[in-house]
Amino acid sequence: MTAKLPSAVTLLGRHVRLEPLGRHHLPDLFAAGGGDEEVWRWVPSGTPRTEAELADVIDKRLAEIADGTAVVFAVIDLASGRAIGMTGYYDFEAANELVEIGGTWYARSAWRTAVNTESKLLLLTHAYEDLGMGRVFWKTDSLNERSRNAIARLGATFEGIHRRERRRADGTWRDSAYFSMLAEEWPAAKARLTERLAAG
Repeated sequence: MTAKLPSAVTLLGRHVRLEPLGRHHLPDLFAAGGGDEEVWRWVPSGTPRTEAELADVIDKRLAEIADGTAVVFAVIDLASGRAIGMTGYYDFEAANELVEIGGTWYARSAWRTAVNTESKLLLLTHAYEDLGMGRVFWKTDSLNERSRNAIARLGATFEGIHRRERRRADGTWRDSAYFSMLAEEWPAAKARLTERLAAG
């Protein structure tokens, strides 16, 4: 059976809610990470230093949603009710049952908390169990050790380096580290992630 393509849905966990990104999330998102060099260090668009610059980033994501090349979520912290980051599905193909999880950033206050673990658990569960995907993949700057470690902790397998894969915001060329998880690997990964969340 062919997989289904991602679409705008809301995914609810105990710590976060992933809801379709909209312009109304701009004030929260700017408060969460606007101008923070460390939050945006590895994001190809560079650091948005004003609300208007972050609005441009959001508008680009909304354009990708409109043309069917991405499904992007605002990550809502349930304790505060505020948007604290973004994440999404990219490069999806129903016939080949594959989807990328990417475009992820969080407020620095969310680092080393349950936010990323639960966000990825929600995205992976939806990808495998609702959409029928057979392969989920990630790519990140090869120099971004924090991101590479976070992806590996999800249970993903490192596949290799794509050299000179894209240009960074500063004009230098980025080598990208690729990771993936297959459908048959998902049950064990889900059990580990669920256990990690339960342990706090």
